[in-house]
Amino acid sequence: MAIESAAPVRPRHIAVIMDGNGRWAQRQGLERIEGHRRGVQSVRCVVEECVRLGIEQLTLYCLSSENWKRPKSELDFLMALLKEFLIAERPEIVRQNLQFSVIGRRTELPEDVLIEIDTTARVAESHTGMRLCLAINYGSRAEIVDAVRWIAHDVASGRLSPDAIDEDLISARLNTREMPEPDLVIRTAGEMRLSNFLLWQISYAELFVTTTLWPEFREPELHAALDAFSRRQRRFGGLNQPECHR
Repeated sequence: MAIESAAPVRPRHIAVIMDGNGRWAQRQGLERIEGHRRGVQSVRCVVEECVRLGIEQLTLYCLSSENWKRPKSELDFLMALLKEFLIAERPEIVRQNLQFSVIGRRTELPEDVLIEIDTTARVAESHTGMRLCLAINYGSRAEIVDAVRWIAHDVASGRLSPDAIDEDLISARLNTREMPEPDLVIRTAGEMRLSNFLLWQISYAELFVTTTLWPEFREPELHAALDAFSRRQRRFGGLNQPECHR
């Protein structure tokens, strides 16, 4: 009698630090902005494959709060590309029943981009499929500062006792309060750093770093990350369960 193999363990929530657009363009002899344009194709491929695999949430690090140090021409292009993406992908978000959300501070974003973000969120508000979360003008330290300020105001007003502050309360004041914590963080382009991304939320996430540049990241690279994840032993600070001996 054949024994069925167990289904691979998959993450509920995958977070991706998309890196290497500029380097890809330079290697092709192109302007940096062409790397960002090509990177959108990778986004489409990864979203579709995650939907097919039944992943609960995919979070993509699109623009960090530190990225505003880049040249204005590149930032203007990124904002235009983001607006174009939100408009062009809206029918796909509907077709695939995707939930949609954005994390990060809104203050520095152009008004026309905010309009498209809010329009897409409204279109998807009744959806029940995979959640696509875009981190735009996001920085984890700023997010934690905002959460602490919120808590401090509640303490100062008497609505909250300092003794009531715990990890769960802090988590409930973060941008990600309605989301599961990431199980797997993928970083492309071989960089070995977290770049101020979801620092609170990824305390026990598995990390997977690939030298593949984001514009070249497709389904095979995603499956390589998932295969690696399925072989990890997630102990969450504990020990492996001892093997049973006869």
